[in-house]
Amino acid sequence: MENLNTTATLSSEMKTFYDLTLIDEAQASLVHDQFGQKRPIPAGSGKTIEFRKFAPLAKAITPLTEGVTPSGNNLSVSTVTATVSQYGDYVTQTDMLELTAVDNTVVEAAKLLGRQAGLTLDTVVRNVIQAGTNVTYCPKVAADGTETEVTSRAALDESCQLTVDVVQQVVAKLRAQNAPTVNGKYIAIIHPYVAYDLMRDPEWVAAHKYGKPENLYAGEIGEIAGVRFVQSTEAKVYKGDGCPSGLAVFGSLFFGDGAYGVTDVNGGGLEIIVKQKGSGGTADPLDQRSSVGWKAVKTAQLLVPNYLVRVESCSKRFSATVEAN
Repeated sequence: MENLNTTATLSSEMKTFYDLTLIDEAQASLVHDQFGQKRPIPAGSGKTIEFRKFAPLAKAITPLTEGVTPSGNNLSVSTVTATVSQYGDYVTQTDMLELTAVDNTVVEAAKLLGRQAGLTLDTVVRNVIQAGTNVTYCPKVAADGTETEVTSRAALDESCQLTVDVVQQVVAKLRAQNAPTVNGKYIAIIHPYVAYDLMRDPEWVAAHKYGKPENLYAGEIGEIAGVRFVQSTEAKVYKGDGCPSGLAVFGSLFFGDGAYGVTDVNGGGLEIIVKQKGSGGTADPLDQRSSVGWKAVKTAQLLVPNYLVRVESCSKRFSATVEAN
């Protein structure tokens, strides 16, 4: 038997209100999604979406000849395609709840579904960009400070924490690969347990000290070594196969501008569906049920793999207890 709740008669104004409620709640969870190149849903063109990327121009080191117009250059564009998929969920409500509930249950359902939608769609993006092969493993650090290089996830241990030195190495790697910055800084998405270790460093600068709230990214907590850090509980946590025994591994993402692309949640990418009582026809002969749901079309794609580095680390305090996500 379905879990049931209730709804009221729907007007066009209320439909718009519910749409905005769903989108607002979803946007708050779209931490990974916010940095991707946005592409509209490909209406009427099948399930394949095309992301375009432009190759950099070679250096123009040949001196110009006086009075002679050079031959110029051409833009080189390549395409990366991805297949979109549809996601969604709903809740069913009863007329009795409508009669007896104190709260507007449709609004509450829209809020809960919006949060669910945001987390779902952000996870779709996260899983794609976490699959990149440009990986740095945090080194083992002995009690005397001696570092030992780590070359696999399974070889990590509790001493392999994210440090400012590792951040600086990753920044150097991105710069050496000509990864463009985002407004002068690189971006990193990290788990709160990774942030705990990093924020203890004296070089850490909290977000409120350098930026106005309206200029900060969703989830932004601070900056260090030329990287703006965004915190999310949905930052990837690995545990089990391929990980060190009994320990979770955190996958922190460092990237520059244009590293990956995503489909936009606006313009049909995400919508709410409200079915009022009586809309079910003979399936609901006594007008007892209504429903609130969402559906979305989503995909993501790595565009320039060298512009994104996954940094894998552990935490002395948290790796033994945190679960995979």
